[in-house]
Amino acid sequence: MDISSLLNVSSPAIATRAAQASTKTGEGQDQSFDTLFKSALSNISETNSLLNKQEEEEIKFALGISENTHDLSIAAAKASTALSYTVALRDKFIEAYKEIMQIQI
Repeated sequence: MDISSLLNVSSPAIATRAAQASTKTGEGQDQSFDTLFKSALSNISETNSLLNKQEEEEIKFALGISENTHDLSIAAAKASTALSYTVALRDKFIEAYKEIMQIQI
């Protein structure tokens, strides 16, 4: 699959990724799904760690261990953004699943 034609963007990173994709061996579709699945699991674990970091910062601030509101607000913003992204991905996966289930065989 040639990804360099996406949005007429040409960059060294896209060319490198296109070269890597063309040199993959084995079952292309299975690897693609495997990559997508691992990426989704990685996204979920990263979101979970950011939410845990936010909770730790809230506890530190509430107990008076940390007086730095900057760290607290950064942790909250990162966790909020990651959670929004994860929810959006979940919604797209559910939408795709529903479309697949409606396919007539």
